[in-house]
Amino acid sequence: MMVSILLSMFIFALTGAISPGPVNIIATGSGAAFGFRKTLPHITGASLAYTLIVFLSGSGLLAILEIFPGIFSLLQYLGAGFLLYMAYKLATAKTQAAAGHQNSRAPRLFEGMLAQGLNPKAWLVALSGCSIFVGASDQGQSYLFAFCIISALVCFFSIATWAAVGTLIQKYLSDTRHQVMFNRIMGLLLAATVLTIFQ
Repeated sequence: MMVSILLSMFIFALTGAISPGPVNIIATGSGAAFGFRKTLPHITGASLAYTLIVFLSGSGLLAILEIFPGIFSLLQYLGAGFLLYMAYKLATAKTQAAAGHQNSRAPRLFEGMLAQGLNPKAWLVALSGCSIFVGASDQGQSYLFAFCIISALVCFFSIATWAAVGTLIQKYLSDTRHQVMFNRIMGLLLAATVLTIFQ
């Protein structure tokens, strides 16, 4: 019984984390521009933030949101603003040749945490998962602990996969024109994710 529940948690977490989304798009862009190692702070920050979101969701956040529904609306607008800012930064990023040794850098751990923390999709997935696996169980605390660990590992793996894809296409991006086109496409994709926030 426990094995099947853990497997269900894993599949649920993987489905939510591996699908295209703002955090994954940022990871791909960073992996392509700066490599996998320099993208690790973003991956780690986003994974830590998501684990915290799952923990808060399973600790009664749903009840708070029912009392103060405006909190989620505020999160939507803050998230949209931050993602549009990141989309602009990504689309207008200097090519590696133009950037040289200037202040071009990979996203930091805090920015990864912020991108995930202001991502309404992450909150919706976490709330849904906790209502399925934690809220309906008489072993709520144990299941919440298990769901947090699974979510952390799966989130890290999923974002790292997107960053690795970005790293793999680095050779293609050695051409400056390709870099500019890639940055603009990734910026547009990230901006497009803002539309999904308000659906």
